[in-house]
Amino acid sequence: MSGEEPVVVETPAPAPILGEPMDIMTALQLVLKKSLAHGGLVKGLHACAKAIEKHSAQLCVLAEDCNQPDYVKLVKALCADHNCNLITVPSAKTLGEWAGLCKIDSEGKARKVVGASCLVLTDFGEESEGLHIVQEYVKSH
Repeated sequence: MSGEEPVVVETPAPAPILGEPMDIMTALQLVLKKSLAHGGLVKGLHACAKAIEKHSAQLCVLAEDCNQPDYVKLVKALCADHNCNLITVPSAKTLGEWAGLCKIDSEGKARKVVGASCLVLTDFGEESEGLHIVQEYVKSH
């Protein structure tokens, strides 16, 4: 019996350990991949602006290193006017890779990554731990 008890104790222990190291960027990456798989990811300024104005946007992701201030100003104003949550990420290349705007080589590494300055999620896809982390982050900011 004593051999079975440590197994029961070990089972709940990994869940908090797995939950703690997941930061907002890792969680966002998982949510974007799920959204892309379910067809709920909108790319490009024109399509993103249309999705935000239709109130179908649940979350907007903007790259901080966008070199056009008018682009950033437009996206932020649309999100503020239409009560769309906004998250910023440091790099457009990273955002493009997360959105699937790249080629994956045989080793599983991203090649020919195209930058994306703005993405909108219209459908989160399925429930996941990453989605809960992103939603909590949005509520707190």
